[in-house]
Amino acid sequence: MSDAALLDATENQARAQVALKAALAGEPSHAYLFHGPRGSGKRAAARAFAAELIASASADPEDARRRALLDPSPHPDLVWLAPTGAQHMVEEVRERVIRAAAYRPFEGGKRVFVVEAAEAMRDESQNALLKTLEEPPGFVHLILLSSEGEGLLETVASRCQAIEFAPLPAEVLETELAAESTGADGEEIAAAARLAAGDLERARLLLGERGRQLRAEAERCVGAALECETAGAPWKALLDDAKAAGEDTEAVAREALEEEAKAGMKRSAKEIGDAAKRAGRRRRTEILELGFELCAAWLRDLAALAAGAEEVVYNRDRLDLLRSQAAGLNPARARQGAELVQETRRGLELNVSEELALEALFFRLESLLAG
Repeated sequence: MSDAALLDATENQARAQVALKAALAGEPSHAYLFHGPRGSGKRAAARAFAAELIASASADPEDARRRALLDPSPHPDLVWLAPTGAQHMVEEVRERVIRAAAYRPFEGGKRVFVVEAAEAMRDESQNALLKTLEEPPGFVHLILLSSEGEGLLETVASRCQAIEFAPLPAEVLETELAAESTGADGEEIAAAARLAAGDLERARLLLGERGRQLRAEAERCVGAALECETAGAPWKALLDDAKAAGEDTEAVAREALEEEAKAGMKRSAKEIGDAAKRAGRRRRTEILELGFELCAAWLRDLAALAAGAEEVVYNRDRLDLLRSQAAGLNPARARQGAELVQETRRGLELNVSEELALEALFFRLESLLAG
């Protein structure tokens, strides 16, 4: 059996690689849950693992593997379900996974169903999936991918064999990014790799136009607090960045949903509009939360420099500015500032006004850092 694709996909995930190779060598489970942070390689590993499952029961393993590895895959026995918007459509989960799992394979002896972002399934869909997870046909394998385990019902997670994916080390992200045509120099790549917290997708975002702009806005916000200039409301730029990202994502999601409707997928205009808006809101939240993370990271870097620990700085491409801001700064206050940023970010989950929360945060930071 040729499992080169699986070895490549799990090269930096030793535990996952051992578990999946053992599964292929024995009797694979009927259901798996690949869980871990975004950008840790779950998607590539799922495609490679699915390809091996399908190839293992095919009359022509090499051809079956080749087609299953394509993205999107033309193999009829590999069903890959990804949310177009913020959530999976309930009827799509029922039609493409639950009902389809009852039909025998089109070609070989196995069918594989992959549900990407499984936490984006509504509770109704997850509950409906339980019977398929409990008593699937012998030829069916299900692979759920999840970056936010708390979004999955315990009844669903407990019926799957868990495969853990750890955050990728910054050194691995640096190597991946350096091999891509990002137009970034070594220092910026090193900074993005550390700021991404093991998430390759986030690292790529930080090296793009939107990510660079977001970093600059976060730096300006903290700088304004240090200079007692928060009266100019610098945090509004963070809100504008998040809003623009949400609007872009909503437009793309709406277009994709409308194309699917034209192709025969049953969706009303209201369903399309609601799903597109959910996708936009989700992206807006992601970008705003990243803005908070970048502010906190800048403050942690200031604390590190003020304490003489330059080697642990994340924003390595901004050392000159950080050094000038850290001169004479109390490192304990900078660390408290980072904690305050994270506390405010968590508070947004309570549906408080984002603008008021940001305004209060930066006035508190100004008072803390000036003190």
